[in-house]
Amino acid sequence: MSAYRIAVVLLWALAVLNSAIARGLFWDGASFLVHLLDLRTFHDFYPAREHVAWLTQAPVLLAADLGIRDTRLLAIVYSATLFVWPTGLYHFSLHRVRSDPALTGAVVTIIAVVYLPTSFFIVGEYNIAYAAVTATMAIVARGVVTGVSRRDGVVLCALGALSIASYEAMIYLGPLLAIVLLWARRQKAAASDDIARLLMLIAALAFLGGAVVALAAIVTYWDHAYFREVRGAAFHFWQNMQFLVPLVGLGILTLVSLVWPGWLRGRGPVVLLGVVAVLLLATPLQRQLDPEAMLFPPSHYIARTAAGWLLAAILIAMWLYVGWRQDRPRLLTLLARPEIARRLLGALTAVMLVAAVPDLVLDRLWVGYLDYFRGLVTDHTGVVRANDLPMRQWPQRLFSQPWTYPALSMVLHDSPGQGLVLIDKDYRTILPFDPSCGTIPKLEGFAWR
Repeated sequence: MSAYRIAVVLLWALAVLNSAIARGLFWDGASFLVHLLDLRTFHDFYPAREHVAWLTQAPVLLAADLGIRDTRLLAIVYSATLFVWPTGLYHFSLHRVRSDPALTGAVVTIIAVVYLPTSFFIVGEYNIAYAAVTATMAIVARGVVTGVSRRDGVVLCALGALSIASYEAMIYLGPLLAIVLLWARRQKAAASDDIARLLMLIAALAFLGGAVVALAAIVTYWDHAYFREVRGAAFHFWQNMQFLVPLVGLGILTLVSLVWPGWLRGRGPVVLLGVVAVLLLATPLQRQLDPEAMLFPPSHYIARTAAGWLLAAILIAMWLYVGWRQDRPRLLTLLARPEIARRLLGALTAVMLVAAVPDLVLDRLWVGYLDYFRGLVTDHTGVVRANDLPMRQWPQRLFSQPWTYPALSMVLHDSPGQGLVLIDKDYRTILPFDPSCGTIPKLEGFAWR
């Protein structure tokens, strides 16, 4: 229970902090926000992800309709919505599996290795999609023991409906969860209620629907320049040290455990995870040794694809843990022993806590960047040429995205006529995914207070 409480407190503390510092404005976030306020409608330019867009944008539209014109407050509302959904879903997942140390360890691992190292780009729909599939697996994993209730069935259907238009990773996560749900329907302990069984079937179909939508999106945009770039960057996840360090540690732990399960009874895994925690804690200091070896927020975006693959592997491991009852491998038998599972859970919790340290370091730098950018806006009038600014130097380069300069400038205005930061580009050579995002918004009647 202590690991559960620590994880929940950490998640919500980070959500509150990151909302207060308006981290939702990072990269695409500023552009999305000004489009919401300018057009007063959902910015769902990408239908394959529109269900997530509806969830995260509705509070901002409601606040604007209620007459709120303070862009600082609206940026906080937007950031809060972006963080509350994955935080709430991971909290829900932890709550469902809290009585099983091994399953709790799996969810803690997802938070430490999947969520925290990729969530600086919180506007990315994958943050909610990954949290939703984790919550689905948590319901099923415990349902195999305690049963899936009708209420659980309703939640599963809601998660399935959300996942229909959430993210392209559903092309493999959707079928995985559909298979797991169909399997669970056949387990007497999990689904003895006919209504619950029907709801599980509906949820399985919804997750399959998510795979179909993802496939259609991939086929439609396969030759788009943006998607070619994304495919090319999928294997560059090593650039994200927050992700790479725990990934390598987790890989070593898994390989050694598969070859020599007996080592789980000793202190070896704890020592290994302790080394991972120390190395992860040192990642913010690497720039002192090599200026290019820095924590880099855009690498959160680059690592999201590999994080999805890792998430799928952890979900499969959770399924095997609860589903493989006959002739169980020795590894699963040992993981089910409370003393071993609790020891691993303690070490994984430490890694999760340390995984938040690079996040906090970047938060501090983000606050400085916003102050710097706001100074450019409020201390000037007319166009401020970004080409004359040190945007490619550290630490500005950590957060700069040229095509979002106009949007961020308008969000940070506190009176009409203030500076507008622009780069000397015509947006014909380097385009955002939606070309309209690179235009100059009006944002009339709004100001940063």
